[in-house]
Amino acid sequence: MLKEFKEFAIKGNMMDMAVGIIIGAAFGTVVNSLVTDLLMPLISGIIGSPDFSNLYVVLRNPSGAAYASVKAARDGGAVVIALGLFVNAVISFLIVSAALFFMVKMVNRLRRQEEAAPAASPEPTAEVRLLGEIRDLLRR
Repeated sequence: MLKEFKEFAIKGNMMDMAVGIIIGAAFGTVVNSLVTDLLMPLISGIIGSPDFSNLYVVLRNPSGAAYASVKAARDGGAVVIALGLFVNAVISFLIVSAALFFMVKMVNRLRRQEEAAPAASPEPTAEVRLLGEIRDLLRR
């Protein structure tokens, strides 16, 4: 059983998948930073909100207190709709999906180019030539 697991874990597909997952996690971190640290401050500056990620609507506030952030409101027991966090997540999704779209499009283009390239016909072996001569002799 250990031998079977070792064969499974060492297969090329398994290693490719592991590398893809690690790169995907790193890419997710970069996209999250892009959205949180670059895009959201720009959008916040345009709409005039100092911190876009803290844009929220309080649905129910049992204590009646005012909160400075979504986290503080949730910690205080208020029920909130975190619009800013949702917008951050949507923008992150759009960036990741666009990057994946362009990557798949590029891979498909490369595959089409490989398929379009004519396969070189291999040189016939001595055995194949001999069989061809025998065939030709039998036809006569």
